[in-house]
Amino acid sequence: MGLRDTRIKQEMILWTKSDEIWIKRAAIDHQLLYKEKTDTQLLETILLNCLGSHEFFIDKAIGWALRQYSKTNPRWVESFVKQHHTALSSLTIKEASKYLTKKKTCEQ
Repeated sequence: MGLRDTRIKQEMILWTKSDEIWIKRAAIDHQLLYKEKTDTQLLETILLNCLGSHEFFIDKAIGWALRQYSKTNPRWVESFVKQHHTALSSLTIKEASKYLTKKKTCEQ
């Protein structure tokens, strides 16, 4: 439904502004399994809206979302991490980089 109903995008952005961490986390996880159908602009907006929360479960979810998407688009994830590394928690970077590190090791 999220791929066909464009109202979902706006709703997910609204969820990122909630004071409830589990609603924010649901927005972060929204596209988790979309793979090549991931809307990177929406993903970036959601992640940026959730940065700086200093909440373990939010930081972990951001890392998981990036890690999952790195299986499909590692360059986008690597670029996002590089561009926003000062705003990302060490936990988020660790989670996001899990497959990026393995991929680079395999390519060497």
